[in-house]
Amino acid sequence: MDIFDAIVLGIIQGLTEFLPVSSSGHLELGKAILGDTSLPEESLLFTVVLHFATALSTLVVFRKDVFEIFSGLLKFKWNEETQFSLKIIISMLPAVIVGLLFEEQLEALFGGNILFVGFMLLITALLLWLADKAKDTGKKVSYRNAFIIGVSQAIAMLPGISRSGATISTSVLLGNDKTKAARFSFLMVVPLIFGKIAKDLMSGELMASSTDFSILATGFIAAFLAGLVACTWMISLVKKSKLSWFAIYCFVVGLAAIIFAYAQ
Repeated sequence: MDIFDAIVLGIIQGLTEFLPVSSSGHLELGKAILGDTSLPEESLLFTVVLHFATALSTLVVFRKDVFEIFSGLLKFKWNEETQFSLKIIISMLPAVIVGLLFEEQLEALFGGNILFVGFMLLITALLLWLADKAKDTGKKVSYRNAFIIGVSQAIAMLPGISRSGATISTSVLLGNDKTKAARFSFLMVVPLIFGKIAKDLMSGELMASSTDFSILATGFIAAFLAGLVACTWMISLVKKSKLSWFAIYCFVVGLAAIIFAYAQ
């Protein structure tokens, strides 16, 4: 992987993180098209760094929401911000458990398995198509819903399953409002990504990687800048537009990936 590849993949990550089209799946497709031959562990490291960049861009875009949440928590009362934070923690549990128990198995999937990504994109398309049939409501995410949405986020650790698509679709199918579902979906992943980075730093995995630091830095910057643009410009699209548009896109890309894989 060279600097150009890192920029391309960073832009892909930044643009697709906030749309329900699977950023991890697009990264794997992009790496395959660019001829990336890195080991699964190195490939996963690059993916995590790019996710970290978009998590940071999420904090920038949602800075007012984040400030309100922390301000509410500092009041040490059972207020709306405290309840929302508890729901975020509950939603994190399934992904944390899966990540700890199946880390090696997940790493092996981030090695350019185009056929697998293609089929997972088809599943994402189905989820989005079903969610599109749900009606908008004023319902907030409950504690029970938070855990179920968390399970869908854990499943979305598979490349090709859109995290935002899976969590928003699950939330909407549970009867939650689309706008509230989108806000919860984007904020619930931030602690997980920062936790993953902290874990890798403490374990020495990031320092031990042979991946060129300049490649990681370039990818990070590209993903962060693209993420700022995408989150600011496209987040309203995720909340207001029909999910069937993204379902069709995921179906086409998934089918193309499967055909590409069999043609090799």
